[in-house]
Amino acid sequence: MAETSQLNLPLLSPSQAQKHVTVNEALARLDGLTQMVLASRTATVPPLSAEEGTSYAVPAGAVNDWAGWDGAVATFANGGWVFAVPRRGWRGFVADESVTVLHDGNVWQAGALALSPNGAGTFLKVDEFDHVIGAGASSTTTGQIASGVMVIAVTARVLVAVTGTLTAWQLGTAGAADRFGSGLGLGAGSYARGMLSAPMTYWGAAPLLLTATGGEFAGGTVRIAVHSLDLSLPGM
Repeated sequence: MAETSQLNLPLLSPSQAQKHVTVNEALARLDGLTQMVLASRTATVPPLSAEEGTSYAVPAGAVNDWAGWDGAVATFANGGWVFAVPRRGWRGFVADESVTVLHDGNVWQAGALALSPNGAGTFLKVDEFDHVIGAGASSTTTGQIASGVMVIAVTARVLVAVTGTLTAWQLGTAGAADRFGSGLGLGAGSYARGMLSAPMTYWGAAPLLLTATGGEFAGGTVRIAVHSLDLSLPGM
């Protein structure tokens, strides 16, 4: 069956019977590719049951109904999978990662703001993690600022009230304890909005540091998000 060049939509033939079948298949593909939401770009096994219109970015090594379709977009339509080959410039949103993606002609690039013809890119990232505060005067996160990124801001939200003898807390890094906030609240819902006046590049991975003010921590949980810019190099 003939297909369109961009979205691989099936085309009607002049003498075709049951034209509604082809039209419905084309509409189902459009439904999966327009305002594209990809359920995942890492799943290699098709789900046993999928909602109609659900799309996946098929990774390398996919099996079963996706075998041989590495790199394609698979959409569940009319009880089976239909496929489209993405082109450079297609955009989507990956639901299980909560990131926007841009296709560079080979792979989906997360957080890409701009790509050069030879693959150099500028990326906006938000790395988020929850931190359970341990007892003491300070608490160092397991989650880290990634190596080589330019940090614009670090934001945070108290999920479980911060307890202890402290009156407030600071958010920063080793050697700069209040870089992203000071005098921060203890109750659930309290927040830090640590926008930097001058972005700072971290050449090595760095944890965040929470420091108690006026006492010590006993417990609590804080959700932290690192907002940063990253770069990729041009290809050969």
